Amino acid sequence: MLGYLAELFRFPGWCTGSEVLALHQRLSGSRGGPAERSELLELVGLSDAVDRRVEEMSKGMQQRLGIAQALVGEPRLLLLDEPTSALDPAGRRRIRTLLLELQARGIAVLLNSHLLGEVERVCDRVVILAGGKVVIAGRPDELTTPGGVEIQTGHGTRRFPDARRADVPRIVAQLVASGVEIYEVTMSRSTLEDVYLELVDPT
Repeated sequence: MLGYLAELFRFPGWCTGSEVLALHQRLSGSRGGPAERSELLELVGLSDAVDRRVEEMSKGMQQRLGIAQALVGEPRLLLLDEPTSALDPAGRRRIRTLLLELQARGIAVLLNSHLLGEVERVCDRVVILAGGKVVIAGRPDELTTPGGVEIQTGHGTRRFPDARRADVPRIVAQLVASGVEIYEVTMSRSTLEDVYLELVDPT
């Protein structure tokens, strides 16, 4: 029922992707056989790397193979520790897409990460821990707060820190009436990183 991928994991470099999964099928008692291995490699985008050795794979490919390994035996809960660490932007995007695909399949994913921007993009519930205790929990939109309105004008950025969404038409109308050129309006909001720093490291 449980799949796990550690932050620092190592598969034997001489094994192929398929052999890594076969080994973990034996360890977990899975009877999925070649069909399960093929399905998992396809799921993580490694169908063309069935016979490629681990030592010939990029870090991103090894990370995806690690997730495939964690999915052996059809677990309903997947524990991932820093799955996007050390990956380039393209690799992180592939992992994010994969995590959303797992959610769509009804697999619960518990993601442990200090990359809060990644957490904010894929998690529907967040728990922040400090000293082994929960300091705050909730949906990302519940934990972050509005930060006002920023308006790009012909004379630079104008900030209205106390403004809300409902205030935008009035503010823009006033600026236009006074001859200010408007180029962009942005609703500002705190990030999970802001929340973390405020609660855990206020210095």
